[in-house]
Amino acid sequence: MLRIAVAKGRLLDAFRALLEQTGCDCRAVAEASRKLVIDLEQAGLRFILAKPADVPTYVEYGAADLGVVGKDVLVECDRNVAELLDLKYGLCRLVVAVPQASGISKVQELDFNSRVASKYPRTAEAFFNSRGIQVEIIPLAGSIELGPMVGLSEAIVDITETGRTLAENGLVVIETIMESTARLIANRISLKTQREAIAALVSALERVI
Repeated sequence: MLRIAVAKGRLLDAFRALLEQTGCDCRAVAEASRKLVIDLEQAGLRFILAKPADVPTYVEYGAADLGVVGKDVLVECDRNVAELLDLKYGLCRLVVAVPQASGISKVQELDFNSRVASKYPRTAEAFFNSRGIQVEIIPLAGSIELGPMVGLSEAIVDITETGRTLAENGLVVIETIMESTARLIANRISLKTQREAIAALVSALERVI
């Protein structure tokens, strides 16, 4: 079986829809609400349901042959995996946002050593370093929008799809760091040992994307 790590939710639902377009019967995935490992024996696929940030780790260490993960997570984790295919769904942006009341309209206007809260500390630090802007990155795991509201940070780096949540919390986007879509990734050893099965799956997905 090809083992595929993917997070529950929209990434899994959209990937399941793609597989169904290739002719794969994925009803077992839709029906298994609490299982963490789901086998589709006829299709020769095993789904491993993991947290988004853990998907590249499962793939790098060979617990999964393939993974479905957002490009934003892939960049942040920086794991040694092969990126095979842009799945063309889950489009969102990784942005820098500040309180609207601050009057700041571009990142160069941030004060020296401004605090920036983010779930993406590695990516955020690399971005500001590339611009020659000195900031303090504060890693957070929860609601990043809360940082500026309680005085923890002057700005945030976070993922957004429509920008609605940012606007509802009084934040405005001043820079887009990157756009992100779902990507199919592979373990580098599996690319050799499961070459034919992986190639067949990639070709089937390419036809329906």
